Amino acid sequence: MTQQTFSDEDAARRFRNALGMFATGITVVTARTPAGEPIGLTVNSFNSVSLDPPLIVWSLSNDLPSRPLFEACEYYAINVLAEDQIELSQRFASRTGDRFSGLEFEHGVGGVPLLKGCCARFECRNTVRHAGGDHVVFISEVVGFDREERLPLLYFSGAYRRLAG
Repeated sequence: MTQQTFSDEDAARRFRNALGMFATGITVVTARTPAGEPIGLTVNSFNSVSLDPPLIVWSLSNDLPSRPLFEACEYYAINVLAEDQIELSQRFASRTGDRFSGLEFEHGVGGVPLLKGCCARFECRNTVRHAGGDHVVFISEVVGFDREERLPLLYFSGAYRRLAG
């Protein structure tokens, strides 16, 4: 392995490429604005923290316009996408259009949108936020969850992937 440093101008791209070697699941984080409008975005920086109490962690870029809305909401949901939900991932990754237009969803705690067809969904109380460089790190209490026997959608090395059977 070649040791990499941050001493040249393409270090950020090389660092991002190295991080891409860690396969992740794909989630859509959903919440409600103070006016009651549903909001959501695609996130792959999600992980478990603790079983007792049940805690999860995810992070959100500081430059996203929705950041203050997610920081201020009382509840949100982490919707873990199934392998056939690439379109849903792309829809919520887009920075334009109404992401919920024509989309059926259920209502969770505090009215948070729960997307259908996911392999897991976690309803969370927005409890702790920390500055983390160019991101905000959310550590939150899970107040409800469900799960279906579906394979997850994965992201690896800049592309969507599926589990091998």
